[in-house]
Amino acid sequence: MLRLGIDLGGTKIEIIALADDGRELLRQRVGTPKGDYMATVMAVAGLVEAAEVKLGQRGTVGIGIPGAESLATGLIKNANSTCLIGKPLRRDLQALLQREVRIANDANCFALSEAIDGSGRDAGIVFGVILGTGVGGGVVVDRHVLTGANAIAGEWGHNPLPLFAAIDTATGRANPEWPGEACYCGHRGCLETWLSGPALARTAGRTDRDSAAVVAAAAAGEPRAAAAMADYIDRLARALASVINCFDPHAIVLGGGLSNADVLYEQVPARWTRYVFADSVGTRLLRNRMGDSAGVFGAARLWPG
Repeated sequence: MLRLGIDLGGTKIEIIALADDGRELLRQRVGTPKGDYMATVMAVAGLVEAAEVKLGQRGTVGIGIPGAESLATGLIKNANSTCLIGKPLRRDLQALLQREVRIANDANCFALSEAIDGSGRDAGIVFGVILGTGVGGGVVVDRHVLTGANAIAGEWGHNPLPLFAAIDTATGRANPEWPGEACYCGHRGCLETWLSGPALARTAGRTDRDSAAVVAAAAAGEPRAAAAMADYIDRLARALASVINCFDPHAIVLGGGLSNADVLYEQVPARWTRYVFADSVGTRLLRNRMGDSAGVFGAARLWPG
């Protein structure tokens, strides 16, 4: 069975074709029509049709998007590509392509790709984490994406940062993490406001939002960067501990720009043991293997082989 996966991003649309055995048969990308919904739909359909003509066979279609499809209305919501918001993307593509189309959040596609083809391929329950400009996640159980009653399974970025003390024991004052920064979702103190790349840069006092520079400066011993990194590690450990306490994944795979920080794999598991409700923690914290290819591979894998 030919499986076609499409990563619909804000700047590019990429398609991949996978054979029955998972071999990559074709890959192509085009620029995303900026701010033009119908042009975007036509670009996606055009990639599918061109791939099928070239390969001489018809395939299943899975699409990863920077947002989610509402189970109530069938319309796209919470999309970084704002021209998709409020649009019946799946319905329109199904009408053009004359077949069922499966759509998933790009974080779910990342998690699925890593669970099948990547670092978590030997794990039964995988939590895929995006630590980049934003913070997202996806849950995969036995190689199937967990969607949930509200299509928000894995959206841990908009949970509040777990606070384990009302008083800062170092100063005796109220915990400075409460109530936290305002989040675009309308709440305060969301994990995204603490664990995104820009959040780390802000904590370190950088106005250029360059989290990679903070990681490098911390490794070099620069005091403010080192302090910001230490706080980040503890906050990430607390946040992931709450995930482990909820559904106990066998593996947590990190993606996004901050997944390149070696220190996270060394120190976060050592730190999260104090927050996990267990006498030992067998969950593995893993670096992603699929990299930028996770989106298209995961979209193709929305149709199991």
